[in-house]
Amino acid sequence: MNTSSFLLYGANGYTGKIIAKLAKAYNLNPILAGRDKIALQLLAKELNTNYQVVNLDNTEKLESILKEAPLVLHAAGPFKHTAKQMIEACIKTNTHYIDITGEIPVYEMAKKYNDAACNAGIMVMPGTGFDVVPTDCIALFLKNKLPDANELKLAFASISGSISHGTALTMAEGMGKKSAVRKDGNIVSVPLGHKGMWVDFGIKKLFVMTIPWGDISTAYTTTKIPNIETYTGISPKTFKLLKFQKLFNWLLRTTFIRNRVKNKINNAPAGPSDEKRNNNKSVIWGEVKNKNGQSKQARLICPDGYTLTAFSSIIIAQKILEGNFKPGYQTPAGCYGENLILEIPGIIREEI
Repeated sequence: MNTSSFLLYGANGYTGKIIAKLAKAYNLNPILAGRDKIALQLLAKELNTNYQVVNLDNTEKLESILKEAPLVLHAAGPFKHTAKQMIEACIKTNTHYIDITGEIPVYEMAKKYNDAACNAGIMVMPGTGFDVVPTDCIALFLKNKLPDANELKLAFASISGSISHGTALTMAEGMGKKSAVRKDGNIVSVPLGHKGMWVDFGIKKLFVMTIPWGDISTAYTTTKIPNIETYTGISPKTFKLLKFQKLFNWLLRTTFIRNRVKNKINNAPAGPSDEKRNNNKSVIWGEVKNKNGQSKQARLICPDGYTLTAFSSIIIAQKILEGNFKPGYQTPAGCYGENLILEIPGIIREEI
C-alpha cells in the first residue's frame, strides 16, 4: 500500500460508506474490508478502489491483510464484539488502530494494550468519530480554562436527527443495563437517566439526562478530572418513564426481547438519508467546576453526528499516515489538542 492507503473495516456499513466516500475527497485511498463480498464489490467499483473480504475470526487472513496496511480504521460495531480481535491483530502486524466506538468497556479494554502498542510502535485510539472527538475536545478546552477543575459535565443532542443501524444495534445490546458516571476517579454504576436537566445549546434549550457516554472513560484520560457525568437529549416525558425502567430491566435483558428489537432494527433503513443528514445539526455543551465553586462553560455547534464522524476519523487517519501520532493508547484531544475539532468544516465553538 502507498502512504495514502489504509484499511477501512466495516466499509459496507452505513457510517463506513460515508467515511469511504469522504476519504477520496482527502486524497486518501481506503482499502475496503468486511464480511459482505457483494456490498464491498459494489462500493469498491463506485470508488475505484480495492477491497478485501475477511471475517475477524479468521486471524491468519486478517493478519496477512494488515501486514500490508499502515493503519486500520475500524467501523464495524458493536465494538465490544469486534475491537479486541482487531487491536490484537494490529499489534502483531505493527498497524495503527483507530475506531469510531462510544462504548466505555471498549476504551477501558484498549487502555490495557498501551504497553504492547508502545512496543509495536503503533497508536491505539478508539473513538475518532462523534464518539468522542467533539466532547473530548470541549473537555480539554474547559480544563485549560479552569486547570483546577474537579467536576466535568458534558451533554450532546441531535437537532431533528436519527440513528444508524449500527448505533441502534449497539443501543440494543445495552438494554436493561445500568448507566455509569466517574466519581472520585472511579467508574461507578448508576441507574440510566438518574439525573436530568435543561441545557442551553445556543440553537435551543433542550432537556438532557445522564447516559454512559464514552467520555466517562476518555475525558478522564484526557483531563484527569475525577468527577464526570455525561448527558444526552431526551424528552422530559420519556425521562419520567425511565424512572420505572428498573422494574422491567430483567425483561429487557432477556434474549427473546433483545432479538425482537434487533430484528426490528435489521428491517429498518440503514440510517438517515443524505438530505436529513445535511439538514441536521449536533450540539455539544460542557461545564467544569472547581472546589471553590468557580465554573466555565462552552458549547459546540456541529454537523450531524455521522458527517462529523466521517470528517474526524479521516482527519485523524490522515495525520497518522503523515507520521503525526504518539505510540500507545491515546485519546483524540489528548494527542492532537483541544482545537482538533475546529479542523472539521462547519464547527462553531463558543465560550459561554
